[in-house]
Amino acid sequence: MILSVASGKGGTGKTLIATSLALSLKGRGKVQLLDCDVEEPNAHIFLKPVISGSEEVLIPVPHVDENTCTRCGKCAEVCAYHAIAVFGEYVLTFPELCHGCGACSYLCPEKAISEEGRESGIVEWGHSDTIEFAHGRLNIGEAMAPPVIRKVKELAHDNGTIIIDAPPGTSCPVVESVRGSDFCLLVTEPTPFGLNDLELAVETMKELDIPCGIVLNRAGFSDDKVEAYCRKENIPILLTIPLDTEIARLYSRGVTLAEGLPEWREGFVELYGKIWEIVDERSRCPQR
Repeated sequence: MILSVASGKGGTGKTLIATSLALSLKGRGKVQLLDCDVEEPNAHIFLKPVISGSEEVLIPVPHVDENTCTRCGKCAEVCAYHAIAVFGEYVLTFPELCHGCGACSYLCPEKAISEEGRESGIVEWGHSDTIEFAHGRLNIGEAMAPPVIRKVKELAHDNGTIIIDAPPGTSCPVVESVRGSDFCLLVTEPTPFGLNDLELAVETMKELDIPCGIVLNRAGFSDDKVEAYCRKENIPILLTIPLDTEIARLYSRGVTLAEGLPEWREGFVELYGKIWEIVDERSRCPQR
């Protein structure tokens, strides 16, 4: 099963949930955690993995052969991202804007454009005890996270449980991270901002046709509008975590709930069981 852990906004405790779940499932079959929050990866702080390998992530960008190019301007016409431009006798490329789609080289009538790799980030992999681990790091100043995210997801195993720690929000990096998931666990908090961004995240999952459930974190200090919204939308709240200074202290030291408060392990195992039941029922009733 591929299980994504996401949130409409940052700071809800998404990574704490993802890593606690991974550690609670340790010894219950193959478990792999992929940290796809490539702009701010921090699952390694909690899992403390031993890194055994790494690989650069390259984006193909255009290289123009000035001797063959006729300056017809076809490349500039087809580039939706304005990564290549023709001004008289000059052809200018802007690699930072290039999305690596290859349209310019494919449609160049003179075949004057080739592609060369430009590093946009790096992926690393290893293990934390029996948990397989991988994460990506987007280079500073890079605008496009999806190529790095795709590279991380290429390391996913064919079996077992794969937990994807997605970026916060609902933009392209999130869509790329959760795409292909069997279930998405949305972590939220009972605040106006939390509710607003949860609604956006739920709509995103509906568009992607990915079933979702809620982890309500830091519960007990605000109103019940998040619970009311979940009842209205028929979205299950699968786990509730109270506002607790001890949990906050553990988080500040990079300690998960599963390690710092072992009594929570059974709660995360039960959470996984609930998710498995939902996914199993959906697989047997695909038209629901």
